[in-house]
Amino acid sequence: MSQPTDIVLYQAEWCPYCARVRAKMTDLLLDYKIVNVPRSHAERDIVKEVSGQTGIPVMVEGDTILDDDDDIISYLDKKYGGARATAS
Repeated sequence: MSQPTDIVLYQAEWCPYCARVRAKMTDLLLDYKIVNVPRSHAERDIVKEVSGQTGIPVMVEGDTILDDDDDIISYLDKKYGGARATAS
């Protein structure tokens, strides 16, 4: 059973860093919203609006905004990893 969250992931299917984050969210059984962004950095206005830069992945959950796959995965492990471990 998946766990609902308020997470929004700004990403692209071709991005290997985004794939790492999606895999972690799948491992943790998290429900989240995906916003696919254009390949061109110049067209990533929505990413710049939420994070101040145009790189992906960007994860937003409430007031938490992270723009590095390692930081996102660490955050997800800390916030959601423990709950899954105790539930299994």
